[in-house]
Amino acid sequence: MTSEEVKMNVEKALAEIRPFLESDGGNISLVSIEDDRLVKVQLEGACVGCTVNQMTLKSGVEMTIKKYVPQIEKVVNIER
Repeated sequence: MTSEEVKMNVEKALAEIRPFLESDGGNISLVSIEDDRLVKVQLEGACVGCTVNQMTLKSGVEMTIKKYVPQIEKVVNIER
């Protein structure tokens, strides 16, 4: 999978997750993909202060991204 294909598939995964986050007043955006293995995202809106955002990141976001791009090893939230 090329880097461009990795990015496209990560974006597809985020598009699948986004409606669930939006229903709770949040959102997510892609910050970067490093070495086609590490995905950096930014949780937004209600997700920023949510007490379960790490669980959402691991069990929802990371799992869905890995479904589309199995070589991704880790997804991390970048707080700004």
